[in-house]
Amino acid sequence: QVELVESGGGTVQAGGSMRLSCTASRRIFSPYTMAWFRQVPGSGRDFVARIYWPGGSQDYSDSVRGRFTVSRDDNGNILYLQMNNLKPDDTAVYYCNHGNYWGRGTQVTVAS
Repeated sequence: QVELVESGGGTVQAGGSMRLSCTASRRIFSPYTMAWFRQVPGSGRDFVARIYWPGGSQDYSDSVRGRFTVSRDDNGNILYLQMNNLKPDDTAVYYCNHGNYWGRGTQVTVAS
């Protein structure tokens, strides 16, 4: 079992930046993947970014590639999402994911 808790959400103006964090209750052992998803009302939960370990390779959705960066700390228990050049369409609840485990989400609102 692992608990995931997101933090760092809030309101930002279009063009601004924000960094989200996901803290796990224990170290995630290699090999593993961790990911960020987001969801807006009336829609499904959409993939945003994923990181693989060992190696640190990353995947991104087309809508965020070049603007967002996913990373992890050395201990493997904190996942980050650096969000740059934010757009109103990025407004959503952002969720941290590892296998069957999900955080409760953190709201990100981008004002135009």
